[in-house]
Amino acid sequence: MKKIAVPVLDGKLGAHFGHVTEFHFFETEGKEIKNKTIVVPPTHSPGIIPKWVSEQGATEIIAGGMGQMAIDIFNKNGVNVFIGAPIDTPENLVKEFVNGTLITNENLCDH
Repeated sequence: MKKIAVPVLDGKLGAHFGHVTEFHFFETEGKEIKNKTIVVPPTHSPGIIPKWVSEQGATEIIAGGMGQMAIDIFNKNGVNVFIGAPIDTPENLVKEFVNGTLITNENLCDH
């Protein structure tokens, strides 16, 4: 079972995970979504959100972009980072991820 975090702004993937209004967490088994929860993140401050996401039990995060410090914190806490995802609904992104068809590009964050 995997728990996939997606940072969301206005119903779609937020381009920078630290500036979103909510996180959608999807519990998956194989190619099936078993459960989804929506949680409001803590106030953005360097290093806070990656630790918080890992405390929610996430095993992966799909993001548009994030800084190297955040990537390092996620990795240190056992969360696999997938950056450069397209701006789309969280459900579509997770479906593509579990089916192995998610295409990621450049990190949308430059810090």
